[in-house]
Amino acid sequence: MILLGFQSLKMWFSHFSKHSDPNEVQNSPYELLSLNQRSPYRPAVSSTHDWIGPPNPLSNLRPIVYRVPENESELEKRLRHLRQETEDWNHTFWTKQNFTFNKEKDAFIFSQLNSKGLTVRDEQGRRRALNSEEMAVFYKGFLDTNRIRHANYNKEWYRRNFTITLLMARVALKDIWRTVSERRRKNNGTPAT
Repeated sequence: MILLGFQSLKMWFSHFSKHSDPNEVQNSPYELLSLNQRSPYRPAVSSTHDWIGPPNPLSNLRPIVYRVPENESELEKRLRHLRQETEDWNHTFWTKQNFTFNKEKDAFIFSQLNSKGLTVRDEQGRRRALNSEEMAVFYKGFLDTNRIRHANYNKEWYRRNFTITLLMARVALKDIWRTVSERRRKNNGTPAT
């Protein structure tokens, strides 16, 4: 996941605050921000916990910085990389999805208000809103339009989680085997009294 810097957020918000008409927005947040930007901060090697950050303003997902154990095995490294890759994939999907949703929602509201002869803001400068029945039309249409995309996302999400779960089980079994083997060695190496 991405830990965004203040400058990146400032650039993103300043870009979108310049546009009053939602149809004028040319660049998406994922085009403006590099998805490879990662925080340089890492948990200490002695740490026993991962770091979890505040929700990302684009994807609404909490970024996780996975700790790297001192004697990380190849299997543990593979698991950590798969978890990080899955998190990055998730972030990318939800950043794009949230951007598309908000852009289409704003365009829908703009067109509905325009068809009523209203502007986006009222006389006091407050943003106008549609009622829940009017918005239900948009929500249903958005879900219907994106049904296949969501189904494909769910399939891939389940596949990735199944693979991660299997790798976690292998790591746990390997740890148990190592513990049992060490106890056997200790017991066999000590003289009987």
